[in-house]
Parts: sequence; structure tokens; C-alpha cells
Amino acid sequence: MKLQRFEDARQFYDRVKDYLLIHEAMHNVQFALCHALIHNPERFDEKPYLAIVEADGDMVAVVMKTKSRNLLLSKIQDFEAIEAIAHHLHSTQILPPGVNAPTAEAKAFADYWHSFTGQSYQLKMALRAFQLEQVQTNSQANGHLRQATQSDRERLIRWFEAFIIEALDTAPIHTERAVDNHLQRGTAYIWEDTTPVSMACHTGITPNGAGISMVYTPLEYRKKGYASACVAGLSQTLLNQGYKYCFLFTDLANPTSNHIYQAIGYQAMGDLHDYSFVAN
Repeated sequence: MKLQRFEDARQFYDRVKDYLLIHEAMHNVQFALCHALIHNPERFDEKPYLAIVEADGDMVAVVMKTKSRNLLLSKIQDFEAIEAIAHHLHSTQILPPGVNAPTAEAKAFADYWHSFTGQSYQLKMALRAFQLEQVQTNSQANGHLRQATQSDRERLIRWFEAFIIEALDTAPIHTERAVDNHLQRGTAYIWEDTTPVSMACHTGITPNGAGISMVYTPLEYRKKGYASACVAGLSQTLLNQGYKYCFLFTDLANPTSNHIYQAIGYQAMGDLHDYSFVAN
């Protein structure tokens, strides 16, 4: 096993693109992160950890990590790569707070990290990757989709914070900066029914697709089809812009969102686990 680390995000992307494309939906976070590192490096406080593992000259794993974030692992072709990754991270004093990866890869890394460092782990979230090629249903919800504007800023900050607390079960940080980034790029969308009632954001791109996340409806507006309408509308908007696919992740503990997205036309592409490491 040979691990190669990259300092230049563009060089790294050129090297891993074809490997990640084999499972494009499962790797849409890696693609989005590469795009951000290349085109918006000012958003990152320190250099990321970018690496590949090769066996007999063939790539078998892609590894990424940015400051304070979980380790991000691709689909892995040879699980012996996990040992090489763990040892290199430990030797360079890069100690991830957790790992996000396809289910088998995530569990294998968490098990090895536990045996190697003594750190325990716990499953924080079970996720499912979905891909859409064509919107199947037209929403019956009242209202329309529109691009968010600067006048929505304070509302979006509140909704971002609520989404992070509810969906990710973590304290919101840098929400104002995130909202400002979305407003600047024109990637935040609102479903409006006389008043704003739901939101969804275009969160990244792959060579063939566009990611959707930050789907949130305040409690008082739920069970009226607004979230479904918002996601369907944004998905169609992105397809109309020329993207071949739309991607999103769902929390498997939330059967409502899984049902909503499948009704729109999203198809399951695979599952991922997000583990947190616990100091003993």
C-alpha cells in the first residue's frame, strides 16, 4: 500500500476525479469539497488533508479532511488501505473527531481506529444517498419557488440555525457566513405561499450533477407539502440549468423525508455512516 498526500487541490482533483465518478452520487460531498477548495480557498482556515492510497499502481481509496471536520472516506477497493490511512493520520498528528464514509468503510475505519488509538466510537447518523434524473411529481402545494434575496437574510440565518440543531443535532456555528455565501452565489431558494414557508439550497456540484441540502420548513408550516414542493422545484430548476442529476442525503431516522424525496423521483444509491470518536 502506498499513501500519497497532495498539497494542491487542483492536482488532487485531477488525480481522483475518475475514481470518484464511478460512484458519483456517493461521492458528491467529495466533489463539492474539491470545487470549494479550488475556487473558494479563502473559506478554509488551514490546508486540508488530501490523500490517495494505491495498491500495485491502482487507486483504492480517496481521503479528505478539513479543519475540525470528520474524516471523509470514499468507497474503498482494498480495505488494507484503512491501516495505511490510520497510521499516516496518527503519525502526522491529524486526529479526526469522527469518520464519514459508506457503511462498510466507516465501520472498518472506526474499528481499526479504536484498536489503534483506544478511542471508542458511536454512530451519530445513518445516511442514504439519493439521485434524481427526472422530477416525477408536480406539487399540489400552494405557492412558488424563488431565489432568496438579501431581504431574506435574517430569516435564513434563523432557519439555518434551526436546521443544524434539528437535523444535525449540533450547535450551529458560522451560520451568518454560510447564509452570506449562499446569497452571494445565488444558491439559496425559498418556497413562498404569501409568506416564506420553506427553504432548500444548492450546495455543490459534481461533473454531472448538483447537490441539494439545508431543506427546512418551520414547525408551523409543516404537513402542507411545502418541503416537497420546494425540493421538487429546486430539482427541476437545476435540471433546467443543464445538470444531468440532482443529489441529496437523507437521515434514515427520518422516514418522512425519505418518503418525500422518493415520491419526487429520487432513487437510493447507497448508505453511509457518520461516526464520532469518543475519548476514553
